[in-house]
Amino acid sequence: MKILKFLVFAVFFVFGAARAENLIVYFSDSGNTERVANTIQGLVGGDMVRIESVIPYPKSQTDKTYVAKREQESDARPDYKDLGVDVADYDLVFLGYPIWWGGMPMVVYTFLENNDFNGKVIVPFATYGTSGLGKSVDEIKRVAQGATVTEAFGMPGKETEKDHTEAVKNWLSKIAGDAE
Repeated sequence: MKILKFLVFAVFFVFGAARAENLIVYFSDSGNTERVANTIQGLVGGDMVRIESVIPYPKSQTDKTYVAKREQESDARPDYKDLGVDVADYDLVFLGYPIWWGGMPMVVYTFLENNDFNGKVIVPFATYGTSGLGKSVDEIKRVAQGATVTEAFGMPGKETEKDHTEAVKNWLSKIAGDAE
């Protein structure tokens, strides 16, 4: 555990972060991404907040899929509830989201566009059904210009129901090693 925390601290210093305080921000509809966020927080600490759409997504998977697809097609930017933290106070931001239709939910774009990530490190993590990470990492790089975006962690949503701590540890160790 101490080695893992040291590796995460290495990410801060190699990327030029001023302090070792993390922010874990995630959007989770089914609980899969939230489980990974909780695992990350348990390993590296830091503050954790959930992105919640002002207008909740439908409970029905069919209806939710329809709304998500419609948001993507219209390039919508749904509002989200106040996070209760100021992203400007953090240098290292873990960003979690599910993959919907091959990309991030549009409310995550709203979050990225509403905050200044210049000089920050974004550490993406995502859950998905069958699509993998899709184009999400490239989209984060495009939208959060000026940020350093690390290698992302991706996991099938069903796998989050099992113990995935070792997979997350391995990913954190890899990105800390990549930062050196």
